[in-house]
Amino acid sequence: MKRSSPDSKSKLERKTIEKNRRIRMKTLSFKLVSIIPDRHFSQPKEFLSQQDQIDEAAAYIKILTERIEALNRRKAQLINPGATANYVIRTASKSPILTVKELGCGVEVVLISGLNKNFMLSQVISVIEREAAEVLTINVSRVGDSIIHTLHAQVKIFRVGVDISRISDRIHEIISSNL
Repeated sequence: MKRSSPDSKSKLERKTIEKNRRIRMKTLSFKLVSIIPDRHFSQPKEFLSQQDQIDEAAAYIKILTERIEALNRRKAQLINPGATANYVIRTASKSPILTVKELGCGVEVVLISGLNKNFMLSQVISVIEREAAEVLTINVSRVGDSIIHTLHAQVKIFRVGVDISRISDRIHEIISSNL
């Protein structure tokens, strides 16, 4: 009897350990499935088995991983001066590149110049504000030998709007007068 007693205790411990492991795995599985967006599942979660839910989660993780890798490649291309050498030479030899876009109730102005920019950013801001738009954010980034100025503005009077071509022309005048 003494021999069977230790065996029964070890069996009971193993059963308890296994039970706790299963409970923990079930909890972790539920947490994993709960953070996956519903739109990713081919069917409602309730109709899928636990294995199918885990398979769907694994597929979603794979999609996210590929997306991260693509974004990292894109970031490396933007940061790597060798990849943007033609672009940098083009911006250094010519006047700055200006892009003005209308974004619904707002305007985005992107101005790419060399390191020796030939304009005052305050002049660009005053042009945008004179054209009935309020500058909300300004982002200045350096990529290789270029400086990228991104300005986001919101239209002050929605019924009137903003004339993008006029903003573009006035900023071009500022740039060309300072060359």
